[in-house]
Amino acid sequence: MKIKILIPVYNDWESVTQLVNEINNLSVSLNFKISILIVNDASSHDRLKEEKSLENIQSIKILNMKINQGHARCIATGLKYIFEKEDFDYVIPMDGDGEDRPEEIKDFLNLIDNANDTPIVGERVKRSEGLIFKVCYQIHKLITLTFTGKSIKFGNFTCLSKTVVEKMINEKSTWNSFSGSLRKIEDKLIAIPSIRGIRYFGPSKMSFYNLIKHSLSIISVFRKTFLIRSALFIILYILLIKSYASIITAIPLVFLLVSVYSVSNLALRENKEEFDKALSNISDIENVK
Repeated sequence: MKIKILIPVYNDWESVTQLVNEINNLSVSLNFKISILIVNDASSHDRLKEEKSLENIQSIKILNMKINQGHARCIATGLKYIFEKEDFDYVIPMDGDGEDRPEEIKDFLNLIDNANDTPIVGERVKRSEGLIFKVCYQIHKLITLTFTGKSIKFGNFTCLSKTVVEKMINEKSTWNSFSGSLRKIEDKLIAIPSIRGIRYFGPSKMSFYNLIKHSLSIISVFRKTFLIRSALFIILYILLIKSYASIITAIPLVFLLVSVYSVSNLALRENKEEFDKALSNISDIENVK
């Protein structure tokens, strides 16, 4: 069975090199043909070209993008390229910084035979970040559930059959949010516990701002539900506080209205025409192996 591992990267070549080496070591014990596709999001740093023999990996390709488009669109472009240009059975998208632990790949593969095309997702049960970030992440999950009705406890680290990949590249929201799009097209998911690893090198790129943007991007996939629930919240809240109206009691309404505006703007990123032309942003392809 042919497995494609999809890794987006922006400048963090040192981490990706270590990840590829670990996948190579892991592949010795796997009865699968493992190949790697790296999507380089127009990095400003040169790639480290000190590959080891990597004898257990079938092939390694790097898609070099002309223009930086962001993490979600890197994954979307990679999925489209794999579906249209590669021979594969399953795709495993994962972050290249070590936070998606390569040793958990085998947990996905152990479930493939009984999955019947159902996506397998790594449900995050433990994170390595500090307390403040962990609290903010829990708030993000709660807000997403409250305003969309969808529980999304996974990120990019998943295992997708060819059937699911085809659905993903035909869904315009994939161009905006990977996890939101997968949750939209698939009601049934198989979850395995996934422990968030520690970055190989450097600080995490998931800042508080990026977490907010990530949360709102997911919500924008379900914007109709979000707008309906927001409208109901505003009506009920006004009825409850009308006798106690003040600047302080108006703060939640201001936050919600700003969120509505932000979600509406992020929803504009769901551009199917751009998604269909995603491969035109590839400047060249490096066949590392």
